Amino acid sequence: MENRAIKIKSKNNSQVKVDVIPGHFATNHSHVNYFIDMTSVKTSYRMAREASEEIAKAYAHSTPIDTIICLEGTEMIGAFLAEKLGHHGNGINSGNDIRVITPEANNNNQLIFRDNIQDKIADKQILLLIASVSTGKTINRSVECLKYYGGNLAGIASIFSAIDEYADIPVVSVFHIDDMPAYESKLPSECEMCRNGRKVDAIINSFGYSKI
Repeated sequence: MENRAIKIKSKNNSQVKVDVIPGHFATNHSHVNYFIDMTSVKTSYRMAREASEEIAKAYAHSTPIDTIICLEGTEMIGAFLAEKLGHHGNGINSGNDIRVITPEANNNNQLIFRDNIQDKIADKQILLLIASVSTGKTINRSVECLKYYGGNLAGIASIFSAIDEYADIPVVSVFHIDDMPAYESKLPSECEMCRNGRKVDAIINSFGYSKI
């Protein structure tokens, strides 16, 4: 499967790259025809820093941010983003001590924040940082969590996004669906590859893939 990988560079920053593998892949709630491997962006401090700079451009001068909520292994990018917007920024967030937080998931897969973290969420301007946005379901779950704890959704950012906005809030991404030729995300019941009898290559999630 790995020999099918295609390396794609960000249109705005050639230092940021992902490996894209065509095939038949199953997520928790959809079937997709590409696995987008973001391992290097998440784990390489140089690439994470470059990715954070691209995201920061959208918020530096227009969006007050108190807290960055990191999902799907984006903590390193979130830390660089907080530094770029706050300590080293020259925009609206300059000088702010921006918090970087990862929520827990309980037994029902609901996102939760412990008591000692909740004051960093309530009445704060929250930037939601996600690795991949394909259907918007992760955003839905996250927004429900923020509403429960009293946070205000100020922005949504991702490494890759297949959608442009959520509830009139733009989704800022380093890579867009236009960078992935003929990218498709379908409900399992609507998957043409399944209908044609093509077996699933791997099960994928934010941690990576497991071949079948």
